[in-house]
Amino acid sequence: MRITNYQFRISQKIMGGFLALIFIFMINATLGLLTLNKSANIIRETSDIVDPSKDALNEFNLLVSKSRMYITNWVYLRANTEDKEALTKLHKTDYPELKEKIQELKPHWTAEQQRQIDSVFANFDLLLNIESGIMADLNSFDDYEDEAKKFSNQMMIDDDILPRTRQISSMLNKIIVSKNEEKSQTKIALLSSFSNLRMVSLTAGILSVVIGLIAAFVLTKTIVSPINYIRNIIQKLSNGELPESTNKSFATDEIGDMAQAVDKLVVGLRSTSLFAENIGNGNYQASFTPLSEHDVLGNALINMRNNLEKVAEDDKRRNWATEGVAKFSEILRRNNDNINKLGDELISNLVKYMKANQGGFFIVNDTESEPYLELTSCYAWDKKKYIEQHIYEGEGLTGQVWQEKETIYLTEVPQNYITITSGLGEANPKSILIVPLKVNDEIYGVIEMASFNEFATYEIEFIEKIAESIASTVSSVKINERTQRLLEDSTILTEQMRAQEEEMRQNMEELQATQEEMQRAQKDAKARENIFDRTQFIIEFDNRYKITYANHMVQSYLQFDTKEVIGNSIENVFKLHNKMDQIKTKLNLNNLWSDVITVKNRKGEHLQVKASAGVVASDNITDGRYLMILDGMEIAS
Repeated sequence: MRITNYQFRISQKIMGGFLALIFIFMINATLGLLTLNKSANIIRETSDIVDPSKDALNEFNLLVSKSRMYITNWVYLRANTEDKEALTKLHKTDYPELKEKIQELKPHWTAEQQRQIDSVFANFDLLLNIESGIMADLNSFDDYEDEAKKFSNQMMIDDDILPRTRQISSMLNKIIVSKNEEKSQTKIALLSSFSNLRMVSLTAGILSVVIGLIAAFVLTKTIVSPINYIRNIIQKLSNGELPESTNKSFATDEIGDMAQAVDKLVVGLRSTSLFAENIGNGNYQASFTPLSEHDVLGNALINMRNNLEKVAEDDKRRNWATEGVAKFSEILRRNNDNINKLGDELISNLVKYMKANQGGFFIVNDTESEPYLELTSCYAWDKKKYIEQHIYEGEGLTGQVWQEKETIYLTEVPQNYITITSGLGEANPKSILIVPLKVNDEIYGVIEMASFNEFATYEIEFIEKIAESIASTVSSVKINERTQRLLEDSTILTEQMRAQEEEMRQNMEELQATQEEMQRAQKDAKARENIFDRTQFIIEFDNRYKITYANHMVQSYLQFDTKEVIGNSIENVFKLHNKMDQIKTKLNLNNLWSDVITVKNRKGEHLQVKASAGVVASDNITDGRYLMILDGMEIAS
């Protein structure tokens, strides 16, 4: 069988070569587009899912720490109403909103992460139920007076709340770590995608060189010059080199058009390569013009550049804000016992961190009848302007911020409002930022900063965010200082009460000694009275001279019956008819009467006795008691 050689026409060869090249470039473009789409999806997932999830989890972790701090202050600080209100808000608003936010992101997480966050929610819900029980148990001032109730809740803080909080934080940290690993994996996948794109481009270039060499070999004589040019270009491309464009003119035929297209391609690839290199180096501001509005690769690179720039800028701002919050939280933690030291360190670090030029730290002084703002600390500030000057509510921009409780940001600063001073002179600032130190809608102070630069929106939001923490710390410092003063006053009062108690104890001892002496005196008087009653003849009568009492001696010796004596007049019983006027006169003058009288006993015997009478008790003339004593009784002859 004879085999005949089939000769391809040049048009067929050219068509076949171009078809091969077009096929290769289509594969290259398709793979490049797929790779770029994959990269864009990775970036979109990082921006829409991973980063918001990390932020939400970090916010949840902070919420857990706040919950622990607020419930501890609820138990130990009875008068800390700010933290109580903050804890109530956390239960009713902050946590439900954050939980809803995480629930929206959770479907995009792994099954293990969903299981872990569900466990965290269950544990934190149980923790909030326990806290609600404590809040209800210690709801009024009387509850804090119940030592048993207070002690049981303190034990619950140590034995239940704190361990559960640590467990929840540990679980959250595990999820955060896994999210960080996801972000690292997305970065690795993105780099791998770019590496694949580079490999595809290189492979396409190599295939193009091979096909170009074959076409050049076949069409040497017909298309020598254009093919040689294309060959040189492709050879350089195969070595990874992008040649310079020669702007060489070619015939206006198909081969010439191809040569011009290759020349344009070289220029485009050089521009694209330079643009991709700038992106790889993090230079997102590099300019690039696509080959046309249909340049898929160029437009995809531009979109990728824009997305990467946005992600990098967001990360930069987020990291800046996070580092700032950590920095100033540490400053607040270190200086929570001295308001002046706190203000000095805060304002100096804040001005430097914001790259401003000067700043002032004002604190509300509410010790007077009318509260006012006073400049506690400053940095590069004209302090002479505020010496012994009080800023009252609504006075000037600073007082207006205090009154309206809203931030004021000025980019058109009035003349002579404030100047930034240096060794070379003075100048007006370009922007003024005045932020209230507000927590729970109560103002504790104001921060004012001036700068030659304008403040970005995220910088203002950062200051407003840390202003709440500063206000909370200022509130705590004021409470601590007030508590210290109260403790000192209480110590002084305790010492005074202790001295009074010692004095009362001595008085009680003296009173007890006096009572014992009086008891001894009463016993002695009672003994003397008994002796007197048993040895003397005693008769008592009232102001009508009726006998009210006659002792046993009188009754036994005179042999009188009690009924015969008691109630009878002494005039009749003792036959004193001729002596009554004398007796009454003496006794009415509160004098002692004494005389010898004759008394007749029951046997009819006349007894001669010496009688003496005197006033025993007489507050007035109608209320008198008298005593008569009979002595030396003898039978009269």
